[in-house]
Amino acid sequence: MCGIAGVLAGGPTAPAATKAMAEALTHRGPDGIRLEDIPQAALAHARLSIIDLEGGWQPLHAAGSTVIGNGEIYNYVELARDFQLSDRLATGSDFEPLLHIYAQEGEAVFDRLRGMYALCLIGHDGRTWLARDPFGIKPLYIMEHDGGLAFASEPRAFFRAGLMAPVLNDDPARELLAFNYTLGERTAFQGLRRLVPGEVVEVRDGRIVSGRRMSALPRAGATKGDEDEILSRLDAVLEDSVRVHQRSDVPYGLFLSGGVDSATIATLMSRLNERPVTAFTCGFEAPGAKDERATAERVARALNLDWRETSFGEADFWRILPEVAWALDDPTADYATLPTYKLAEAAKGTLTVVLSGEGGDELFGGYGRYRRALRPAWLGGRPAEPRGTSPEILARWRAEAAAPKGLTPLQQAQWADVATWLPNDLLLKLDRCLMAHGLEGRTPFLDPEVARFAYLLPDRFKVQGRYGKWILRKWLERHCPAAEPWARKQGFTVPVEAWIAPRAVDIGERIARIAAVRRLRTAEQVKAVFATEAAAERWPLLFFAVWSLIHLEGASPKAALEEVAGPV
Repeated sequence: MCGIAGVLAGGPTAPAATKAMAEALTHRGPDGIRLEDIPQAALAHARLSIIDLEGGWQPLHAAGSTVIGNGEIYNYVELARDFQLSDRLATGSDFEPLLHIYAQEGEAVFDRLRGMYALCLIGHDGRTWLARDPFGIKPLYIMEHDGGLAFASEPRAFFRAGLMAPVLNDDPARELLAFNYTLGERTAFQGLRRLVPGEVVEVRDGRIVSGRRMSALPRAGATKGDEDEILSRLDAVLEDSVRVHQRSDVPYGLFLSGGVDSATIATLMSRLNERPVTAFTCGFEAPGAKDERATAERVARALNLDWRETSFGEADFWRILPEVAWALDDPTADYATLPTYKLAEAAKGTLTVVLSGEGGDELFGGYGRYRRALRPAWLGGRPAEPRGTSPEILARWRAEAAAPKGLTPLQQAQWADVATWLPNDLLLKLDRCLMAHGLEGRTPFLDPEVARFAYLLPDRFKVQGRYGKWILRKWLERHCPAAEPWARKQGFTVPVEAWIAPRAVDIGERIARIAAVRRLRTAEQVKAVFATEAAAERWPLLFFAVWSLIHLEGASPKAALEEVAGPV
């Protein structure tokens, strides 16, 4: 896990700009920065050392090519074996094998990678590539300008280098308030776009000349077998994924909630490790808050984990809110960012790599909206799509979420989530909240082999009656019954309303005066939201207001919070 930046065909100012970009990414790479100026590009790599601590520094050169990358290539061992590279590898880096394979088969190498990554590869053949992993686990942003094309792991790098000014892009900002995330390649900043998940582009003379997209999910096929066969294959595919996701030369552990997904990861890690695996759990200190610490502790004791708990209360809310808004320069207003940030804060110093359960619901059919989509309308069924937004914004969501033909309604709903909120909410949250503390987050469910197996399961193995993730629950029932996989799930709810409510009217008055908010809502609309009890839009507006002051107006996190909420 690292931060990368560069300017392609940028001229004499490119090295200075790239250096400034790298300095904005030091939280992603606390172990050091390496800069390199070559004829085609100026490159920078801020490193968090995970694999080959001594030899894995980048930019990395081999077989006449150069690469800088953020993330991990988990199947580097298998690639080196299959292509008989052992005598040619100069390092133990997980990125070096792809350079040798590129020398043999060119851009086809990107289809062989099993991992999470965003990278720039400058080939021996003079071709330059930018690529992002198919699920979008790792971020990459680009901007084209007169001097060429610049890329970086976070938007803040472009602003630090003076390559562009932070100007709000209104339509994505409206999406943020509607969905808690933004759609597709557009970002909240004018002139800056994301490489979308799975996108591979060729850059020539500072311009994109071609591109394609790798799919995270298979488009056809079926996983066949009876229940026992499916359970046996599930066990094998999940164990294999967790095994490769543990490849690390630094301490690793996991985030453990009371849910099925993290309990599954914990069970497999416990199986694969001789020493107790370190696990962190967060609970909430607020009246009536849903708290899963008791379930997590029961699982931890059953699996002999080194379990550590942390709590999240009102003081944490007001302290962490502006810090999260700073970390999320590409914003998501998902309130789950708050406990994720607190967990990363607690794990820092003990762990460097953290495994997490993101993707389990999307691949195995866990969400209630999936079950509703399968019911007839007269039983309360409805499409698994956002509600309560404008027709224009909903049309944009439908365009991004559109699935190929021939899928079942359940698969269509899964496809939509993998295309929209998974990369732009859940994975963005994990990346920014962990990287703010110099931690690497890994997601074993979001693995090509797991995806191929799970997505192609018949619907009955995903949803039966009121249960989603049916086959995963059956597996957990066998291997960790302490997780109580058939118990009614509480749902993950952060009690933000309890902390906002006592000062809501004053916050509404303050937010109504903020320039970015006034571009999207009238003062009367904002005040009405904060004057109405339990208004769902309070938290997104509060987050957006703090975010805009930090990233559009240059306020410090502390000053932004004080302007929005007063002394806290």
